[in-house]
Amino acid sequence: MKKITTLFQKEPVLSVSALCMVISMFFIPPSPAYLQYIDFRVLVLLFCLMAVVAGLQRYGLFSFLAARMLDGKKKRRTLFLLLILLPFFSSMLVTNDVALITFVPFAILILNLTGQQRYLIFVIVLQTVAANLGSMATPVGNPQNLYLYSRYGISPGDFFLTVLPYVLLTLPLLALSALFCPKEELNVSLPKTDDTVEKKRIFLYLILFFLCLLAVFHVLHVLLLLAIVCLTLFAADRCLYKKIDYSLLFTFVCFFVFAGNIGSVDVIKDFLQKLLSRQPLLTTALASQVISNVPAAVLLSGFTRDWKALLLGADLGGLGTPIASLASLISFRLYLKSEHAHAAQYLRFFMLVNLAGLALMLSAAMLL
Repeated sequence: MKKITTLFQKEPVLSVSALCMVISMFFIPPSPAYLQYIDFRVLVLLFCLMAVVAGLQRYGLFSFLAARMLDGKKKRRTLFLLLILLPFFSSMLVTNDVALITFVPFAILILNLTGQQRYLIFVIVLQTVAANLGSMATPVGNPQNLYLYSRYGISPGDFFLTVLPYVLLTLPLLALSALFCPKEELNVSLPKTDDTVEKKRIFLYLILFFLCLLAVFHVLHVLLLLAIVCLTLFAADRCLYKKIDYSLLFTFVCFFVFAGNIGSVDVIKDFLQKLLSRQPLLTTALASQVISNVPAAVLLSGFTRDWKALLLGADLGGLGTPIASLASLISFRLYLKSEHAHAAQYLRFFMLVNLAGLALMLSAAMLL
């Protein structure tokens, strides 16, 4: 029982997805038809992207770029704005999870070095909002985007026209948030690293990342991409196989099976179809508050063809409760590891900012 509790605490979404899958099996017994539920293309793309990004992380690309941007004398507002915008823009390419894993510890380090610990909650919460909303800008920005982009065969033009208005709305709001901090000049001094071998490896993984993008946009076959990535990791960095988030891949598998089984139960299928036919955007956003936006997108995609509402509902639904997005839980855990962390204060400010952001974004979506 203790092991089960520990697993749930460590991987809550995976645990819930596995439980949902097992329960659904009582209604639709396991059969070879289960294989038709699983979108193997999405799983391959996720695996390759996670492997490549792990390589870029290992060789310090993100830390290197951040250090170059932040080192030296900076006004407090400028420093905070840079710390907030780093995950906003980086999440567009390396996912919101990775952006926060990289830049939340970096923000903690910077604020401790400059004696600005009292602003830690402010900066980390806004970094989380920035990563969740910035990641919606591209198909590879977060798992639900990648899944829906592949599931509905969305064209690049349609995708960007749908999400960019909200991304452009987010940017000035994040910039304005820095104005809430008093003016002061700070000096940031970070150690500089210059490793030729690392630069070569970074260049290698940037090439692999470009190949991943080609596969996402159907220029390169995913199986060819998988072969290239696996062979490269086997030859150059076998340790990266351990860095891949296999729990996320298994979470997708569980919800693929769960959604497929639920879709075969007429009563539930009819109920969800009616609900989504009336308020697809709001339904997806509210479902995200309870089961997180990735599972919500996978589950509800089987009951509607309105991919725009589903995409926006899942992306904007990442705001709100701490479990609405896996990335939010990541930043919260990282904050709790910092010295003198106050969980209650963090959650109060988190809910205030996120609920206000969710209400604003959903209002904008309904008007547009």
